Amino acid sequence: MWKTLWHRLCESRADGRRPLGGRLAGLRGRLAGLRTDKGMTTSEYAVGTIAACGFAAVLYKVVTSDAVSKGLQALIGKALDAQF
Repeated sequence: MWKTLWHRLCESRADGRRPLGGRLAGLRGRLAGLRTDKGMTTSEYAVGTIAACGFAAVLYKVVTSDAVSKGLQALIGKALDAQF
């Protein structure tokens, strides 16, 4: 499995020394604790839901318009009248 650049820089060499010293390795441990955001918060869900509802409303208006409705009816009519 591929290692990230950060892991390559911080892993120990055969002689026991680390390429960039112990400070970066310690920093890696501290930064790992800060990355605890694993999903969306309630406010992000709310914004996402509102955006999805808005998109659904626009899509509904487009699909139920006369031009699109007639085009879909013509397409379905041609598909049903096709000879095999």
